Amino acid sequence: MTDVVLYEVADRVATVTLNRPEARNALSRQLQREIRESVSRAGDDDEVDVVILTGADPAFCAGVDLKELGSGGNDMRAAVSGDRSQPGPLPRIAKPIIGAINGVAITGGFELALNCDFLVASDRARFADTHSRVGIMPGWGLTVLLAEAVGVRRARELSATGNFLDAETALAWGLVNHVVPHDELLATCRQLAADIVSNDQAGVRRILQTYDEGWLMTGADFWDNETKVSNDWLRDRAGFAEEVEARRKAVMERGRSQTS
Repeated sequence: MTDVVLYEVADRVATVTLNRPEARNALSRQLQREIRESVSRAGDDDEVDVVILTGADPAFCAGVDLKELGSGGNDMRAAVSGDRSQPGPLPRIAKPIIGAINGVAITGGFELALNCDFLVASDRARFADTHSRVGIMPGWGLTVLLAEAVGVRRARELSATGNFLDAETALAWGLVNHVVPHDELLATCRQLAADIVSNDQAGVRRILQTYDEGWLMTGADFWDNETKVSNDWLRDRAGFAEEVEARRKAVMERGRSQTS
């Protein structure tokens, strides 16, 4: 039997690949479960600092498996929503998750992408929220995360029309960070992952946690929380000045190489 999720670790980067290409990586209950298990595995692995989430061509993810849903063999709520013990389709881990969007990301697949820390899109990527066309409601954060990414008016348009958004428009709207030729997608993501790996990992994870905390707060509380985190970080880091000086020199060298 073919594995519905592929898991590979190299250079401190775990690549998690949805592997139901014949079904455009539609989210069967098994696939939902194994995505969570694989991301949790990466989160617990001391040899992993970054996760890349992608799909086996030609699609990233076509959403919930409607054939399974319509078969009558499964509870509808469970098939659509998966594990409701925590919000979203992915477990919360301290490590960054890069979404490598290699093709269409539709409905639940769109939500899966939105739950990554940031997205890199192939020029073949397309996005659509077709919840209202199918007749189901989003339950993995789409109405929060899509509005956060592109603005509430654009999010309302996408959800109300069900229209597709191409990769270049997704870039212009701020949904994705980069659009690259299809054959360069994973290489680009791996280079970004290597950039992350080269940083202080405790620092990366605490900064990302601070972002997460901030979205649950008002503006003033967000500022206060960042100040508290910064002060606590300085207090708890013995030998911090020496570390900073060594890293400052490395940062300067890296900056020269990137701007020359």
